[in-house]
Amino acid sequence: MPAAVAVKDRLFLAVAVLRVVLLGNAVLLNIWHAEELQRPAAGVACLVLMTAWTGIATWAYAEPRRRTFRLLAADLGIAMGLLLVSPLVKDDGVTSSVPGFWVIAALAAWAIQYRAAGGLAAGALLAGADLARQEVDASDYGNTFLLLVGGAILGFMCQSLQEMATERDVAERAAAVAAERARLARAVHDGVLQVLALVQRRGRELGGDGAELGRLAGEQEHALRALIREQDEVSVAGGDTVDVGAALTRLERRDQVTVSTPGVPVELPAATALELVAATSACLDNVRTHVGTDAPAWVLLQAFPDRVEVSVRDDGPGIPAGRLDEAAAQGRLGVAESIRGRIADLGGTADLVSGDFGTEWELVVPRPGAGLGSAS
Repeated sequence: MPAAVAVKDRLFLAVAVLRVVLLGNAVLLNIWHAEELQRPAAGVACLVLMTAWTGIATWAYAEPRRRTFRLLAADLGIAMGLLLVSPLVKDDGVTSSVPGFWVIAALAAWAIQYRAAGGLAAGALLAGADLARQEVDASDYGNTFLLLVGGAILGFMCQSLQEMATERDVAERAAAVAAERARLARAVHDGVLQVLALVQRRGRELGGDGAELGRLAGEQEHALRALIREQDEVSVAGGDTVDVGAALTRLERRDQVTVSTPGVPVELPAATALELVAATSACLDNVRTHVGTDAPAWVLLQAFPDRVEVSVRDDGPGIPAGRLDEAAAQGRLGVAESIRGRIADLGGTADLVSGDFGTEWELVVPRPGAGLGSAS
């Protein structure tokens, strides 16, 4: 059942309870002030009608397919009719009506079904009927104002509740899809990609037909990694803000990539998180390319009030001095564009430290509303 429909059903259930309570209140007040009834038989007939309609309306509104305009029009028409006949039932000079607050149930039904416009329209019609049954003076302003404003506000609140329920339903489905995608990605990382990497490495060692088989396995591994990364990026970009720690955790691979994140979510705008995860993934691609497909790497995420830092480290032989400048001069801009370019576009910095101890990237991006003055 869609969330908005479930919310509407609960609201109509609440109105059914309210209708019964207001009926009891109207019956007691009319009994208490029985001396005000000019025509007692007509007063009893009005109360019988209210009781019968309360039962019919409770049954009718319980089923969505029965909530037609005809039902709501009848509900509102009965409420207005009881207001209009009140002067004929009660003594002259009595300002109270026979139904009293019972008419609010019809107003609530219109607000639920037709939202703010319906609540306002029902409030205006009930206010008009209430004013038409008596001489209008300044004391009637309050009731009219409450019916008009109350109907519109009640309708707006009902609309907001239904929209919020729909948005929550969509978010829960998206979270379930993302969780399943992450589970499948982990299964692929831990199984298929490991086998493809092994076939690629052993194929090169065997040579001949084995080398060709290894080359094909390497191509499939690359294509599969790109597909998984694309799916991760789509899930990261799906919301206004995302937990970048959870997104980075998807890059983890058993015995190869270890990701460490804080124990609490690290929220960043979706676009920023997407680029930061992509830059981190590019760092890990460099490890696989230049150190080895099964070389270990470590990713550490740290969150500060003004910035987020991601370090990517390996224990390979390091990058020879001048290699990056030489690659850039030759037009090979993978590092410059995939890592430094992405981080620079975010207003951050990407620093590289390399030596015989290995290579470490430090990626720093500012958090919303903060600069990098304290990041240096």
